[in-house]
Amino acid sequence: MTDAQETAADTALRTTGGGPPDDDVPANGLPIPLLEPREGIPPVVETEDALAEVIAAFAAGRGPVAVDAERASGYRYGQRAYLVQLRREGAGTALIDPVGCPDLSGLGDALAGTEWILHAATQDLPCLRDIGMLPTSLFDTELAGRLAGFPRVGLGAMVESVLGYALEKGHSAVDWSTRPLPEPWLRYAALDVELLVDLRDALEKELDRQGKLEWAHQEFDAIAAAPPAPPRKDPWRRTSGMHKVRRRRQMAVVRELWTARDKVAQRRDVSPGKVLSDAAIVEAALAVPVNVTALMALPGYGHRMGRRQLEQWQAAVDRARALPESELPQPGQQVAGPPPPRAWADKDPAAAARLSAARTAVSALAEELNLPQENLITPDTVRRVCWEPPTPGTPDTVAAALTGYGARPWQVGLVTPLLVEALTAKA
Repeated sequence: MTDAQETAADTALRTTGGGPPDDDVPANGLPIPLLEPREGIPPVVETEDALAEVIAAFAAGRGPVAVDAERASGYRYGQRAYLVQLRREGAGTALIDPVGCPDLSGLGDALAGTEWILHAATQDLPCLRDIGMLPTSLFDTELAGRLAGFPRVGLGAMVESVLGYALEKGHSAVDWSTRPLPEPWLRYAALDVELLVDLRDALEKELDRQGKLEWAHQEFDAIAAAPPAPPRKDPWRRTSGMHKVRRRRQMAVVRELWTARDKVAQRRDVSPGKVLSDAAIVEAALAVPVNVTALMALPGYGHRMGRRQLEQWQAAVDRARALPESELPQPGQQVAGPPPPRAWADKDPAAAARLSAARTAVSALAEELNLPQENLITPDTVRRVCWEPPTPGTPDTVAAALTGYGARPWQVGLVTPLLVEALTAKA
């Protein structure tokens, strides 16, 4: 497309709600609906030949690349990607189907060294990693918004407040494993990357104006360098309503039902919650039914559930009932780290005083800097330093402790003086 064609296209798109705005805020103060991608909805890439063309186009593109992924959370088992959207100057927008093209490592290689722009990067990176895509550098527009002090940092809110455009978000929770994907969903997906580059550029300028750009770069580098999260230990303990389950035998019922449900969900490739709800698991754990008839009387196991299903859930309960005491799960205990803060006053009044002083100081500084406290320093890091303070509590030892807990240099520089003073607080 020539420069003249691009200018004409931009002019036409502004009349239909597409393309980047000329000013940060529209003249009438109202957001402009973003209705269509500037080059229209691209065809979905489903074959290796089509993927090869996209790889060549994006390798030849210019500047950073906007990246997004759509999952089928709540519908399918796991968190795999069912659509990947990309946009880059010189390449346009691409919509790739990871079902038809499950290996995108060639695309990842073609974009090596290119800055990726993602919104809430930690949500999408795991599923992108699974299909061979991992950035070496990135810009997270959600995290940038937090550091810049925006009160609402969802993509729609950011695009509206920063660029003056309104994104249609009606398809954010649909079943992206649906095939073929409906055109309105594809339009929504393409628009999600339409203005990411513009948003990135505007946020970079704002962070630079506030003196926070280096902070952001350190945060982005930490995300890009982070290894994959290890498998969660005892994931069944995260069952919603678990706080009601007190006895070890009841905990064993939760574990057996959760494990049985997970196997069924994985085999059927559906969300575990569609197989059996967390609420139903907890109900069975509290009652420990002795047979199918007793199980049927519980909420979540009514007449709509088939006999075969009821028998498999009762079998899980029976396994828990038959376990010897030595094999029952122990109450959840923190493997490492301080106890819950509510217990500090009784366990260690001096530590409670240190934590109170530290929280007050961190809160005040975060407010002064206009950013969330958890982005200034994680609450867990503050708790750990206050519970077991380094000896001696000098700036060097506190800074070393913060670094050891994963704090970035900008955080260490700002928070160390606060914690050094808080560590001298008396009960």
